Amino acid sequence: MRNLSATELLTVWEKTYSQLPMQQAIDVLVAAFPEYTAEQIMQLSIGQRDALLLLLRERLFGTQLNSVVACPQCQQRVELAFNTSDIKTQPVLAVADDSGTPPMSLTLAGYEVNFRLPNSMDLLSIAICTGAGQARMQLLNRCIHSITGTAGNNVESVNLNGDFQLPESLQEAITKCMAEADPQANIQLALTCPDCSHAWSAAFDIVTYLMEEIHRWAKLMLREIHTLARAYGWCETDILAMTTVRRRAYLELLGLG
Repeated sequence: MRNLSATELLTVWEKTYSQLPMQQAIDVLVAAFPEYTAEQIMQLSIGQRDALLLLLRERLFGTQLNSVVACPQCQQRVELAFNTSDIKTQPVLAVADDSGTPPMSLTLAGYEVNFRLPNSMDLLSIAICTGAGQARMQLLNRCIHSITGTAGNNVESVNLNGDFQLPESLQEAITKCMAEADPQANIQLALTCPDCSHAWSAAFDIVTYLMEEIHRWAKLMLREIHTLARAYGWCETDILAMTTVRRRAYLELLGLG
């Protein structure tokens, strides 16, 4: 991993401005982790990818995370403050290769299923699905390598391209196996409303969180560049080359700090 300069981060933000947050995250990771190819990052499990995003977030903006959610019972705004260490459940993958996530298997309800963990390519493929059920089934179909019937002594392969429908119990079991094998992919925050004492859990999505942070940072940076360029006639390259401390010092001299 390497530290991204202000110029590099602004360039990636501009390049990915109109893309989905998931694709933006991939491009930012490619810039920050030259030891990975784009293909390798796309083939990382969701938890492995999110572990890299948490590490990148620490380098860019620090370890403290802040957010606001609405209580589902009384709609009161609840402020959250936590640390990246509070939501890290698995280490960053030391070495990436092109083999993707390792295969997994499960035997249940008369079937033996061989599958792998979902990756970013899988999630991008279901981004246009209109319903949660359709998205879940399409995701499972992409991740399943093979299904073999195990009832009695009659072993029969199932055609995944046909009309075969996985039993609900098997779908839930596969989903549970995936979640247990890749815990960083599904971070749940335990919350309690200070007003009505309602307790609930909320999913934390580092992709959306970090991409929104980068967007806010880029807008602020462009305003600072605009202000300093108008005041002093400096070019964007020179302003971006300044440290944050020096840039803010000049803004203070202009009465804008």
